[in-house]
Amino acid sequence: MKTGAEQDERLLPGTFRIEAESGDGSDARAGLLHTAHGAVETPAFMPVGTRGAVRTLDPEEVERAGAKILLANTYHLYLRPGHERILRRGGLHRFMGWKKPILTDSGGFQVFSLSALTKMNDDGVRFRSHLDGSSHFLTPELAMEIQAALGTDIAMSFDHCAPWPCDDHRLAAAVEQTTIWARRGREAMERIAPEATPEGRTPLLFGIQQGGVDEEMRKRSTGGLVEIGFPGYAVGGLSVGEPKELFHEAVAFSAPLLPREKPRYLMGVGFPEDIVEAVGHGIDLFDCVLPTRIARNGTMVTSRGRLVVKNAAYADDDAPPDPDCDCSTCARFSRAYIRHLFSAGEILALRLASLHNLRFYFRMIDRMREAILAGRFASWRAAFLEAYRSREGLDRAG
Repeated sequence: MKTGAEQDERLLPGTFRIEAESGDGSDARAGLLHTAHGAVETPAFMPVGTRGAVRTLDPEEVERAGAKILLANTYHLYLRPGHERILRRGGLHRFMGWKKPILTDSGGFQVFSLSALTKMNDDGVRFRSHLDGSSHFLTPELAMEIQAALGTDIAMSFDHCAPWPCDDHRLAAAVEQTTIWARRGREAMERIAPEATPEGRTPLLFGIQQGGVDEEMRKRSTGGLVEIGFPGYAVGGLSVGEPKELFHEAVAFSAPLLPREKPRYLMGVGFPEDIVEAVGHGIDLFDCVLPTRIARNGTMVTSRGRLVVKNAAYADDDAPPDPDCDCSTCARFSRAYIRHLFSAGEILALRLASLHNLRFYFRMIDRMREAILAGRFASWRAAFLEAYRSREGLDRAG
């Protein structure tokens, strides 16, 4: 029997089909998003390959762990090695040896968060490179040119991400600027010639909803984006420092504002419990550096909460990091051994922890999808969160 992805091989990129809705009091749904490099089953989590690589891991390892799509960063690849060079190398897929879909962000968030010296006007943002201090001017048009040259499957609109907290005037200005830039970006993408791309095609372009934690601003932003029209939409501007309660409230009212028939992407959110809650509100796509970043700092995510494996309390612990996990790290190595690797400064520690954390996320996502298809997401969610929050003493100091 063919899988949903195999049955839809001939569908045009951008086609999104909702295969099931949980129907148990939540808005969780399972879908299928078709791209030029294959179909992506949703919900889906995208590991972050900021500079064209998921830190410490080979792309084949990332794929074997369960990744169906990954994210790369426009800002970083523009500065080094440059989008023209990647285009000459045949595009980002060929350059980094990744055959599955890629989504690239627009670079807007990095411009504001990484560079202390920025100056914005209606045309775009002038900033200084965090690498060498050189001056650059990023516009909606250039953001589209870069992403098209990379050969990404899904490109993101150039947006203005307002900080938190933010006064009403500044928030409204960010929403208006995001809408204007979204329209300019779409028009620019439509003008890009096929020969300016690695595979003779332009990416799917998603619009980004802004508005902070203000529901009326989110409605205003959504209205402007829907009027322009995109094959997918993202919820941006959250998880930027706001209290957790406000974050969850904002996701709850932001997601339903977006068109039901289009894929919905919650940007930069990676705590397992937050992903589970957001899926319940109808979000389809996620990305975050969290699983690999905390892995490099000695923390492993398990079915019973976080395990700070580098702590001395695990020096003689022969148990696997997570007895419920099927990854190669848990199948072969003990907490004591991984703790030793961290203590000794061995690179293998970072790799083993990263592989495990990614596998945890992909298994979590796969089980959520199965639960949605079976109409039992609410009961799965309750059981998962109860176990995950139990911790069982895993975060022991040492």
